[in-house]
Amino acid sequence: MNEDLIGSLLPLIVLFAIFYFLIIRPQQQTAKKHKQMLENMKKGDKIVTSGGLIAEVVKVEDEFFRIKLADNTEVKIIKEYVARLVDEEAK
Repeated sequence: MNEDLIGSLLPLIVLFAIFYFLIIRPQQQTAKKHKQMLENMKKGDKIVTSGGLIAEVVKVEDEFFRIKLADNTEVKIIKEYVARLVDEEAK
């Protein structure tokens, strides 16, 4: 009876392990990198928002960034809507 239980649970355990290593773990690592990037953001960094706007960070606040879109245009953006840093070397 004990072998039947192990035999029936083994495919579920294997399936969970596959899901963990192919889906859950990479998403956790990506979220951790994004959070670390947001914490290390400083004035003068060039960013791309999740809406596709390229801007420069003017001020770092607790929950927001104040960004400059153009010479006379500054707006506040929620930190989570920053998609990535602009890679200056790639240009």
